Amino acid sequence: MKKLLTALVVLSVIAGGIYWVVQAATDKLDSILPDLQQCTAVAGEYEARFDPEQMGNAAVITALGLKRGLPARAATIAIATAIQESKLYNISHGDRDSLGLFQQRPSMGWGTEEQVQDPVYATNKFYDALVKIEGYEDMVVTEAAQEVQRSAYPEAYADHEGEGRAIASAISGYSPAALTCRIDEPEAGSGKPQATKTEVNQLLGQMVGRARVDGTTVVIPVDAGETGQRNGWAVAHYVLARASEFGATSIAYDGRTWSAGKDEEWADTPQATGDQIVVTLA
Repeated sequence: MKKLLTALVVLSVIAGGIYWVVQAATDKLDSILPDLQQCTAVAGEYEARFDPEQMGNAAVITALGLKRGLPARAATIAIATAIQESKLYNISHGDRDSLGLFQQRPSMGWGTEEQVQDPVYATNKFYDALVKIEGYEDMVVTEAAQEVQRSAYPEAYADHEGEGRAIASAISGYSPAALTCRIDEPEAGSGKPQATKTEVNQLLGQMVGRARVDGTTVVIPVDAGETGQRNGWAVAHYVLARASEFGATSIAYDGRTWSAGKDEEWADTPQATGDQIVVTLA
């Protein structure tokens, strides 16, 4: 009996020790996680979480689809493909001579090494191949992506369809405030208003009015009506996904404001009008 009691005491001490170790590790993790920079896109049951660099690349993929007048399905396929091929990083290495977001191979005629590492060029080359596939809009992601990529692991593309849908829907503007980002507040003077204006005008200028720079602010006019509002959210989400690159500190549109260095959610802001997007840069 004495041995049994001793054993129970020992087990209790061990269990208690394990609990405190786990609790300490959890507390440490909780103290770290709030500082992680990440963006989250939500569309119905679908959700995608990536760091700002990854989400920024996904935004470029989506914007180019919109510029070309392609359905959101095309962006879903392209994003799912890029997640599988490169995890949405514009990487400078891969299997054999594969490079860039889509791991395209110069030796297979996709372009030069420099070209396939340009996200705009690489994405357009992917779409060029995709639109040649008859009925791609109705294909499952695996089939459509494989027709373009000719991968040794074609089934893997399907693993990322939900993430592709969430991002494509959010950055196409189908739901207000469907993209949120937690990023550090940029250093004073690091903002890029001219680059922001130029990129918005080049990639999404057909959806909104011409962006203009006013000091450290970029103002983007938005048309009235349901389509105008959707286009406005598409551009607002795009700028948010690229906020780290642009050095944005806040984005105000349609009754909401997002701010860097604070909670990732869009805050209700009655003074933020629906006729323009106001991007403030560091």
